[in-house]
Amino acid sequence: MGRWGPSPAVGARTPMTLTAVFLEVPEGYIAFIEELPGANTQGATLEEARENLREAVALVLEANREVAERSLQGRPATREPFVLPA
Repeated sequence: MGRWGPSPAVGARTPMTLTAVFLEVPEGYIAFIEELPGANTQGATLEEARENLREAVALVLEANREVAERSLQGRPATREPFVLPA
């Protein structure tokens, strides 16, 4: 057991809380995640902006993984889960 409690199994996903910001504009809403540059979107309604923001976050994370994989190609690297405590 680690300092912050039991360690998650390798490959397990642990929820992480980020801050979503929604700004009302004449066309609807602008949305972004404070802690994740590039994760931004818009929507005609608040609910649409929320849905679009979930998709934007997934796309940013996927793109970052692809960039990392390309930069590490052919190089020995250690990968492990990284848990950010509250």
